[in-house]
Amino acid sequence: MQGYIHQLESFGSVDGPGVRFIIFFSGCPLRCKYCHNPDTWDMAKGKLYTADELLNEALSCKAYWGAKGGITVSGGEPLMQLDFLLELFTKAKEKGVNTCIDTAGGPFTKEGEWFEKFKKLMEVTDILLMDIKHIDEEEHIKLTGRTGKNIIEMFRYLDEIKKPIWIRHVLVPGITDNDEYLLRTRDFIRTLSNVQRVEILPYHGLGAMKYKDLGIDYVLKDTESPSAERVANAKKILECEKYDGWKK
Repeated sequence: MQGYIHQLESFGSVDGPGVRFIIFFSGCPLRCKYCHNPDTWDMAKGKLYTADELLNEALSCKAYWGAKGGITVSGGEPLMQLDFLLELFTKAKEKGVNTCIDTAGGPFTKEGEWFEKFKKLMEVTDILLMDIKHIDEEEHIKLTGRTGKNIIEMFRYLDEIKKPIWIRHVLVPGITDNDEYLLRTRDFIRTLSNVQRVEILPYHGLGAMKYKDLGIDYVLKDTESPSAERVANAKKILECEKYDGWKK
């Protein structure tokens, strides 16, 4: 089996516990207005790797991981290649590697064969990094082009099985930087018992050049980054300092 991979990063320090070897998968079902990796949307444009090839590359960097490091798969959306990801993580756990999935949850469903494979994947996954794109369903569709109902269902399922997660929320002026939405997001997070960390990611337009190169209109080209005050406000509302279990 082979997977479509966009790129590899040998030394990542912000994508899970410790130092991580990051594998960026190609392909994503969402079209987030602020996405800074539109070059990962098309799965077929990725380079093909086997699970063994990726694992061998990762293990060559193991000396830098420390006690908490390991492999993080990101994207794109790694859950679009569920069979390949399951093979990769199964082999990684056989080698004693800590495994992390950075996902928006777009492909998630609790139906059929996909869900049965996902349950097996969770058995070989140590932690997930998850986005809350937008807490409001109508606004979620405007922002991503897709429903967020199945993503909320994924959050609920991960809480049910007590799978540790880090939550990341992109703060975009005029879209997510809104106290009402932030309070609703906080109230949702409070219903979850498996959250180890909550982060605010301030919006930036550094990926705009990629859109130009790909011939895609960048609809947020006139949107500025949020002020330090608004970032601090969001961190306070979402109670980011409350979630520090990741340090233990």
